[in-house]
Amino acid sequence: QFQLVESGGGLVQPGATLRLSCVASGDSLGRYAIAWFRQAPGKEREGLSCLSKNGFVTNYADSVKGRFAISRNRPENTMYLQMGSLKPDETAVYHCAVDSKFGPYGCTLDPSDYNFWGQGTQVTVSS
Repeated sequence: QFQLVESGGGLVQPGATLRLSCVASGDSLGRYAIAWFRQAPGKEREGLSCLSKNGFVTNYADSVKGRFAISRNRPENTMYLQMGSLKPDETAVYHCAVDSKFGPYGCTLDPSDYNFWGQGTQVTVSS
């Protein structure tokens, strides 16, 4: 059974950095385009970043461009989201997601394009 499990969330101060991890089991992440999303209470799920299967294409939401970085470690079957200069309004549950339907260079920030999701990890940015 294919599973995604996130970790790395927590309580941080404004301006802090944090790295989220998402470990895959049951299949190789290399078969999938990968992405990170977040959802704050009362808000829609927001796409943050995605990475194509071949690793050559990345996309970032304007709100996180220059501060967040997505990556994948193939031997460890793990994906990461490095986050910097965090702001209080970025408090949310962060989710990893993958899907195999994309071509080698494809990925999107649309949550409806992803069929496999982790359970989420809470990130709270507060002083």
